Amino acid sequence: MSRAVVRYALSLGAGILAGFLCWLMGVPTPAPPWIALVGLLGIVIGESGGRLLLTRLRRRSATSSGAPAPDGDESARHVNDRKRRRA
Repeated sequence: MSRAVVRYALSLGAGILAGFLCWLMGVPTPAPPWIALVGLLGIVIGESGGRLLLTRLRRRSATSSGAPAPDGDESARHVNDRKRRRA
């Protein structure tokens, strides 16, 4: 199993254990379940969206400045041009 799957499984297990302990002690959960889940979903979407936005902005600024894009497409073209010139 990959590390990400193990982390998700551990997180889920910890949440189930915490919920069971809260039920066993008769203590209400710290936050309303659905509201908390929607809030966590918002955090995940915000984090992913921020990462995507920054990546696009960095690529755009790198390509507009004449530097090769971080994905390496530009350098691959130069290598292929050199191979054609040798032939």
